[in-house]
Amino acid sequence: MKKTFQMSHPRIKGPRLVEAIKHEVKKYIRRERKKTLPPNVDYWDFDCRFGADEASSEVIHLSAINKCISQAEEQQLESFYLEILVKPGYRMKKPKDAFQMDVKDSMIQSEEVEE
Repeated sequence: MKKTFQMSHPRIKGPRLVEAIKHEVKKYIRRERKKTLPPNVDYWDFDCRFGADEASSEVIHLSAINKCISQAEEQQLESFYLEILVKPGYRMKKPKDAFQMDVKDSMIQSEEVEE
C-alpha cells in the first residue's frame, strides 16, 4: 500500500476521517496477514514509511502507524503519505545456552535483592 491520505473532506469531520483512515490501514494489514505463507516463511513482516509527502517520508515501525496518524492530525496536516510493504519474516531462535544464562542471571539478581 502506497497512498497519500487527505486529512480534509467537505462532508466528513476531522476526527471521523482520522478513524476511517486508521480502520483502512488495520483492514489492509489484517488482509495481508491472512494470505498463505510461502514455504520456509514464519510470518508476514511489514516495511513502513510515513511522512508529509513521499520524498520526506521516514521509516517507522508497524506499531507506530496510529501514533503517527494522530500526530499528523495534531499538526493539522492537509495530507500525509503512508507506505506499507509486505515482506516474508523469519524468526530467529535464541541459542539454548543463552536462555539458560538469562535464567541463571535472573535467579542470581533475585537472590541479591532478597538479601
